[in-house]
Amino acid sequence: MSLMRSQHRQGIVHRDGLRTGLHMTGSVEDGGLVEYFFGKDGSEKLRHEKFTQFMKELREEMLRLEFAHYDYKKRGTISARDFALSMVAAADANHLSKLLDRADDLSEHPHLRDVRISLKEFKRFDELRNKLGPFSLALFAYGKANGLLTMKDFKRAAYQVCGISLSDNVIEIAFHVFDSNRDGNLSVDEFLRVLHRRERDMSPPIAKGLCQFLSNGWNGSKNCS
Repeated sequence: MSLMRSQHRQGIVHRDGLRTGLHMTGSVEDGGLVEYFFGKDGSEKLRHEKFTQFMKELREEMLRLEFAHYDYKKRGTISARDFALSMVAAADANHLSKLLDRADDLSEHPHLRDVRISLKEFKRFDELRNKLGPFSLALFAYGKANGLLTMKDFKRAAYQVCGISLSDNVIEIAFHVFDSNRDGNLSVDEFLRVLHRRERDMSPPIAKGLCQFLSNGWNGSKNCS
């Protein structure tokens, strides 16, 4: 992923702290991806294992860049407010304002105001997007069985169903932000809606870009033969 780091530029920053996206500059051919996938002369076949590993590293690199956007002082951690902003960045415009207000409201809570979130915690929370189906069912099941969804239920669902261990700080911030009626409980629909939008907004550009890249790589390899 070093070639990505040499070419990327961070997205424009809004006054509210939300990022507008991470962009690549230059062509993929100049970046060396064609050679990486198909060899110097373009005659090598792209193996499934190699492509899968590349996709995994690409996703991790995008997360690292997003985290670095908020960690502009390079402390290795980000504030609770910045973590909250990263969670709501994909929210629908109709709901964004109130979610931003809740993120800002974190500064009024001493036990959350000074919380710092590490890159490891950031990545683990993002892993929920890969398992939204089973995680969604688990949240609704726990909520239906108990009448309301507690933080312990949330943590148990993430670990037992998805195999993801979330820290108490991460869960408490999520509950604070996605509490639509301020009753201390998670608004499951609102929370899952934002996660679905984040996954939807992130995946298609990657898929579209790689399809175009592979098409260009295929045409280039034919021209070399």
